[in-house]
Amino acid sequence: MPKIKTNRGAAKRFKKTGTGKIKRSSAFTSHILTSKTRKRKRNLRHGGLVSAADQKNVAKLIPYM
Repeated sequence: MPKIKTNRGAAKRFKKTGTGKIKRSSAFTSHILTSKTRKRKRNLRHGGLVSAADQKNVAKLIPYM
C-alpha cells in the first residue's frame, strides 16, 4: 500500500499536540496592522485548537505529524 502525501501547506500551518489535538495560529496577523488596536493584535498572538468539526479533515491533510 502506498504512502499518503502530506499537504505541505497544511503542515506549515498546523501542529499536533501530545494528546493528538491539532493546534493552529490566529488569522489576520500579517499585514494592515496599523488599523488594529494594540489589544486586538496582542490577543491574536495566542493560537488555538482546530474546532471539532474540522479536526477530521485537517488530520487527513497531515497524516504523519
